[in-house]
Amino acid sequence: MFDVEKVRSGFPALQEAYNGRQAIFFDNPGGTQVHESVVAAMVDYLTRRNSNTHGLFETSARTDAVIEAAHRAAADLLGCDADEVVFGNNMTSLTFHVSRSLARELGPGDEVLVTRLDHDANVMPWVLAAQDRGARVRWADVDVESGTLDMEDVRRQITTSTKIVAVGYASNATGTINDVGTIIGWAGEVGALTFVDAVQYAPHGLIDVKELGCDFLACSSYKFFGPHSGQLYGKREHLARLEAYRVRPVGDRPPDKWETGTQNHEGMAGMTAAIDYLAGLGVEYGGAGPAESRREKLKAAWPVIGAYEGMLTERLVSGLQSVPGVRIYGLTERADLERRVATVSLLKEGTTPEQLARALAEENIFAWNGSFYAQSVSERVGVEESGGWLRLGLVHYNTVDEIERCMRVLDGA
Repeated sequence: MFDVEKVRSGFPALQEAYNGRQAIFFDNPGGTQVHESVVAAMVDYLTRRNSNTHGLFETSARTDAVIEAAHRAAADLLGCDADEVVFGNNMTSLTFHVSRSLARELGPGDEVLVTRLDHDANVMPWVLAAQDRGARVRWADVDVESGTLDMEDVRRQITTSTKIVAVGYASNATGTINDVGTIIGWAGEVGALTFVDAVQYAPHGLIDVKELGCDFLACSSYKFFGPHSGQLYGKREHLARLEAYRVRPVGDRPPDKWETGTQNHEGMAGMTAAIDYLAGLGVEYGGAGPAESRREKLKAAWPVIGAYEGMLTERLVSGLQSVPGVRIYGLTERADLERRVATVSLLKEGTTPEQLARALAEENIFAWNGSFYAQSVSERVGVEESGGWLRLGLVHYNTVDEIERCMRVLDGA
């Protein structure tokens, strides 16, 4: 049995009083709260290990060990090898970094495919790269009614001229989980490289880059209960072959050549702790043995997390459907809910997204309004100019009681 109250006790922010009252965090798609072990790991780094790298003294050696451990942890999370993981500020900066290198291989007559469902961090790096090199940008469309990718259009847009396909694993606006495996297969048929934005999927499900077969995949640990830090998977052959924009002293071996400059070492320590926290759920609730590998523990954790979040999603969607005037964007049929993460964007007749977010904030329920950098889809469905949506995003530390409190506020707003 998943003990959500026990889980919640490990998150300091959930115990804190805000304006004299406990808060409800439904702002999770913009960044989750961190586990106490993450805080401890970052404090430990800053007090006992804080240094730059590759020195002959103790704190520098400890920092090198933190970096090595972080690469191993991220590799366990993503299902790859440690030298295939690159760290950076966030997914956005890492994507621009890679797009600049991949742009060197583009030219007139080549095509880059992006989608109208994606966060702009997986759109504009590729649009700008194509513009710089005279390549053509193709746009895969969205089914407006269901909030899903138009897969027929995706297939149609991939041609023998396609060189890069950029697609999101899950939408941060409609919550849709895309069939990225199929898209990666289509791209492979024409020799195109694939870049997957997994930022919104990473807090909700197991990622296996080898099974997917993608060339690149990026996520950010502040979306899966850790600190602000970005992680990029790249196939070893690509990280070795591509020219990275870097300073000379870092050398030309991956992943070092992609991590030019001093990294966020305390963030790396915190990310490792966040992944270990998730792995611990696999031991406590998923049946994994304490001696099993971290990857196996993570595999055991995600079905438990997914089942609990699936229940929350069903309660959230059904609750919203009972509020007069509410329109949910994205999949709502019970049979389709497994095709979405617990992120729901909505509008209510007679109010604006800002008014709804303000009404919730007055009751210490934290939720975002706007388009959340998913500008292409907000424009496509016609909500960009009117203020976007109200977005409610749940993770495994949220509760049914919190959903019910939220519904009461929205019903009266």
